[in-house]
Amino acid sequence: MDPLEVLTNIEKVIPYYQPIFSADAHKIIGYEVLGRIEVEKGKVESLGPFFGDDEIPDEYKVEVDDKVTRLALSKFIQEGQEGYIFLNRDARQLMLDSGEAFLALLQEYEKLGLNLNHTVIELSEKSFSGDFDQLVHLLLYYKTYGIKIAIDNVGGNSGQLDRLSQFSPDILKVDLFQLRNDAGNKIYKDILYSLSMLARKIGASLLFENIEINFQLQFAWLNGGRYYQGYYLHRPSASFLNPDLLKEKLKEKCQDYIRYEKKYLEAGYEFADVLHKEISQKLILIKKHATDFDDILLELGQSFSDKCFRLYICDENGFQVTSNVVKNDQDWRLESRYKGMNWSWRPYFLENIIRMRINKKGLLSDIYSDIDSSESIRTYSFPFGNGLYLFMDLSYEFLFEEDGLLF
Repeated sequence: MDPLEVLTNIEKVIPYYQPIFSADAHKIIGYEVLGRIEVEKGKVESLGPFFGDDEIPDEYKVEVDDKVTRLALSKFIQEGQEGYIFLNRDARQLMLDSGEAFLALLQEYEKLGLNLNHTVIELSEKSFSGDFDQLVHLLLYYKTYGIKIAIDNVGGNSGQLDRLSQFSPDILKVDLFQLRNDAGNKIYKDILYSLSMLARKIGASLLFENIEINFQLQFAWLNGGRYYQGYYLHRPSASFLNPDLLKEKLKEKCQDYIRYEKKYLEAGYEFADVLHKEISQKLILIKKHATDFDDILLELGQSFSDKCFRLYICDENGFQVTSNVVKNDQDWRLESRYKGMNWSWRPYFLENIIRMRINKKGLLSDIYSDIDSSESIRTYSFPFGNGLYLFMDLSYEFLFEEDGLLF
């Protein structure tokens, strides 16, 4: 798009509003303001290419952005909207005058009825190359006025995660575009899962955007998404909508996801109970003629060859007291180099040991990627007795065949 065309037709620049839906109330809780320009009667084009063009001077972009913002805030106030209004700002442009002009603009509209506590600055900082500490200071200053901070374009960039907490963001926006065409991308899913854990730690809400299919919405729900946005829910429009527009649809979707997740959890618990009984019975027979731990594991592995591919025993402090017993094709072999290694550093290891010690029952892990094979597996942990714990790694092939164990 020719930037001069935009600047000479700035009176044709208008705001569009993309609704943001909540997971708890199943209603519209706010709108992201997007820039559009009328190219002919009844036809508009996105200003995204204009704002994303590095050749266009920042002051031109700020002029157009302010025009869109003023129109949006006026309409938001005049129509008595009570939700949140999300305003996009580029970190570099915001810091041109240390954020003073934008704050003055918001305070101008605060006098007209804008609630700053319901104003969200949606910030893109990936390309910011200025003084990072000054940017953080500015955002913390904005927050003293009640303004919320949302960090945009989060997801798939693990190198960015260590910076996020310094902003003290209220909202992290996670882009699910990559899951549109690659629903099986395990690494990407793991990064997003880590992001959901970070959000919980720093007290930020997750807003999943670019939701275009049901799978993405389910993924957002499953990974702690409080807010949802995307064409699957509603496209941007020139007007505000009925807050309860999708209330029944989202409620039904939520109930579907709950049933699906409960089925997955129940399958895991039922399988763990059955496996606990099978292992207990098998160990009673094996221990009658075998006393060496490695020998016990070799025989146990052969008995569960259809389910697992690796077994080992640790004490309650995480020190491995046996070799690894590993299946190679249909043969089982010992890997003695693992004896004496400590696994207490693994997430939830000691917590699970305590749970097994108290409850006297085994535990089935979530799905995770095996370090050696990179395949999706689950581990069953079993209280072996005398302060020892058996770990049985279940193969992907077995989980795939079992209904409800691999999602």
